[in-house]
Amino acid sequence: MDRFGLIGHPIGHSLSPRLFTAGYAGRHPYDLIETPDFGEAWERFLAGYKAINVTAPFKGDAFARADWKSPECVRTGATNLVVRTPEGLKAYNSDYLGVRAILEPLGRGTAAVIGYGGAGKAALAAAEDLGFSCTLYRHAEIAGGVAADVIIYTLPRFVEGAGRLDCAHLLEANYRDACLAGHPGYIPGTEWLLQQAVTGYVLMTGEQPDAAAMREAITGSI
Repeated sequence: MDRFGLIGHPIGHSLSPRLFTAGYAGRHPYDLIETPDFGEAWERFLAGYKAINVTAPFKGDAFARADWKSPECVRTGATNLVVRTPEGLKAYNSDYLGVRAILEPLGRGTAAVIGYGGAGKAALAAAEDLGFSCTLYRHAEIAGGVAADVIIYTLPRFVEGAGRLDCAHLLEANYRDACLAGHPGYIPGTEWLLQQAVTGYVLMTGEQPDAAAMREAITGSI
């Protein structure tokens, strides 16, 4: 039986097992492979798993170990999903894929990405590849406010200027401690979480997950 899992540290709070179980009605096992040692986590993956999700602080390490990197991984220099195949270890970035799925129906125009960690890099690459005219802001650069057709807020907390965001659509990455809910055109981090999971799980298993069951699992756990 194929096994799947998540590496990173700490990951005890992760919703990934719940989402994966909901998406496939429990047909596939999904484990938290928790250790602060990347080498140990990687060896456990190679010894017993078909595919893994990767979270902090291992996204760059996993990217370096992959035999093949998808274009979005190369753009961001990080992976959050690695699959074992007959051709070797293949790395993807489902944050990029999830953000792209959210932005695609919104038309085109200007986009502002606030924050340039892993999530910000993925969001910037996705928006650029869709044809948005993009501007990147680090947290200290938004004190006077930001205006764009779409704003993607990837900072983990509310900072000065976050209350002066002018846009038609506002996507926030944080789904546990959302700080911008209530803004007109708000798209919550749970949607980002769902879309990256749906697109990522297809790559991991080759099977389409039950997105409605995954959405219900998120709603019942936040």
